[in-house]
Amino acid sequence: MLEIKQMLKRQSKYISFLLSLYLIGWALTPFQPVFLGLIIGTGLSFFNMFLLVRRMGKFSKAIDEGKKTRSLGMLSRMAAAVFGVALALEFPEQIHLISVVIGLMTSYVVIMIDFLINTIQIGSNKKER
Repeated sequence: MLEIKQMLKRQSKYISFLLSLYLIGWALTPFQPVFLGLIIGTGLSFFNMFLLVRRMGKFSKAIDEGKKTRSLGMLSRMAAAVFGVALALEFPEQIHLISVVIGLMTSYVVIMIDFLINTIQIGSNKKER
């Protein structure tokens, strides 16, 4: 579980950096609906990632104790995604729909990039030994 929390901490830094870039883009460019969509989608994506890590901790603890487990919260993560899309559909002039959808996928891209970086680092550490 410690490794998952370390991954969340690293990935949180990456997503925070992306969100700050999106915020700068929203403030300084004429593409405010696009950047607002990215901010909303990425924020919801980060929220979903945080929820998943939290539920995985509870799931792991229940398995260790031999108790029955609940789901990992797919419904609540889907509801957050639907909320973001509903916002974009309700306010199409202010929030770009495709940007929200791209933002919702951001955490998955960050997870894959983080995995690749760590795999390369672990591989180079093994070669040094």
